[in-house]
Amino acid sequence: MPRYDFTSPRLHVDADLAPGLSVALDKPQGHYLRNVLRLKAGETVLAFNGRDGEWRTELATSGRNAVNLAVAEQTRAQPDAPDLHYLFAPLKRTRLDYVVQKAVEMGASRIAPVLTRHSQAERVNLERMRANAIEAAEQCGILNVAEIVAAVPLAGAVASLGSDRVLIFCDEDAPVSDPLAALAAARRPAAAAAPPLAVLIGPEGGFAEDERAILLARGNVVRLSLGPRILRADTAAVAALALVQATLGDWL
Repeated sequence: MPRYDFTSPRLHVDADLAPGLSVALDKPQGHYLRNVLRLKAGETVLAFNGRDGEWRTELATSGRNAVNLAVAEQTRAQPDAPDLHYLFAPLKRTRLDYVVQKAVEMGASRIAPVLTRHSQAERVNLERMRANAIEAAEQCGILNVAEIVAAVPLAGAVASLGSDRVLIFCDEDAPVSDPLAALAAARRPAAAAAPPLAVLIGPEGGFAEDERAILLARGNVVRLSLGPRILRADTAAVAALALVQATLGDWL
């Protein structure tokens, strides 16, 4: 596992990062650093924006409430984002927060809610999803910020994936009960580039028959069983992403 500096606070910013720049923080960020963490001027904050890598900055204040970060030096270069999309039927608020955070921790670069027949929720708060994705990246030393996209119906989401992307969807009716065996069928030769991936978790009521037909009609698809027990959707998300990363993704 890469060695990260977990002793210094990490903060996501929207501004560009380069030596000598000063980054103005918004009031909530300034309040967090000064009043929650009780940092003083000159103390270190690690900053990232999802584009320019991670940088050591020093806290600076001007006036009564203005807080800035003085950018000093790069601590880590910006890595390539894993080409892993996570698609899921929307969940209710607390469980949705959990799923977004865990998907980011597991390496998802794009998080996309999809509307299915048995979805528990029809509307999602995209700003809240993005805030959860950023918080997970801050806490776990992740430099890529997952893209959050608006919810679309299942058929449209599947059609937009592109034919070269391997779509893995969890299905209790999968004919292969061994998930590792099912994923092995999609593995490429060792010398080949890793395939772009998408993991789809349906609603806890399962896919409707016409939805399953849409998925099975697509080429480059893997039906994945997650064992003999019925898992809640948020548990299934972590289990499926772990299996996919270990067999087809960047855990290899």
